[in-house]
Amino acid sequence: MMPHVSRSVFSPVPSPEVRHTLASGGAVVALESTILAHGLPAPQNRAAADELEAAVRANGAVPATVAVLDGVPRVGLSAAELDRVCGGGLDKLSVRDLGVAVGLGRDGATTVAATAALAAAAGVALFATGGLGGVHRGARESWDVSADLAALARTGVLVVCSGVKSILDVAATLEVLETESVPVLGYGTDAFPGFYRRDSGHPVPWRVDSPEQAAAVWRAHRELSPGVGAVLAQPVAVGDELDAALHDRLLAEGLALLADRGITGKDVTPALLEHFHAGSDGASLRTNLALVRANAELAARVAVALT
Repeated sequence: MMPHVSRSVFSPVPSPEVRHTLASGGAVVALESTILAHGLPAPQNRAAADELEAAVRANGAVPATVAVLDGVPRVGLSAAELDRVCGGGLDKLSVRDLGVAVGLGRDGATTVAATAALAAAAGVALFATGGLGGVHRGARESWDVSADLAALARTGVLVVCSGVKSILDVAATLEVLETESVPVLGYGTDAFPGFYRRDSGHPVPWRVDSPEQAAAVWRAHRELSPGVGAVLAQPVAVGDELDAALHDRLLAEGLALLADRGITGKDVTPALLEHFHAGSDGASLRTNLALVRANAELAARVAVALT
């Protein structure tokens, strides 16, 4: 006869600190691990892991970096576990991959969609990241639409991000979010951010100007639309924004590179980001780190306001 266990072996395992904070009604902010395992080069990724967690703590919340290690979904990582995430060799996991990774006992870094799903399952409602996934250019033919959008439609988390990267079809991404009834809020802006650039050229439907306003909207939204996420889009700071001419040149070159090499599907974003990093002499990487840190700080302030 099987012994009784109080927790499903497949449910997310919060760290002791995260579990205690949630139980006491404290503020917790989830952080994704794909940016560490696949988005930033070593050793900058390990330094960034500490920097992002410190930014959350400095603003009154507890960080919960999310990953799957040894087939166990974890919400909140120790220093040794962060070393593993940043050490390379992890699979990249979206929601569809979670069951496979757990079933096979694999190590994996979680995307926005997978991080949101595991965070929500653990009771964490605030999630900070860099950029949201979206509808890719040419999706009319390729059907390449990030799972992030569908995940938000069925996952009760507030995602703090800097919009979506300009490599995506921004207008189509906003249209899908509207169709899925996911509210999009601009933080201190009327323009939807374009990740490296403050203004993607598209407006946001709603604007909030303080963590308290964002918390009030999220509180009402989750009561009226339980199980549906929301987006809080904060533009990168003026001093950290990538130069417009450099951005436009790298984007044009990157899109041409994709066409020449026949790069499609999940390989598109990594290829374009690598082109941006190499072609900007590290400027895009500095912008990336600055905006993710600012989003972690904002998410922590909103989480505190919610408590």
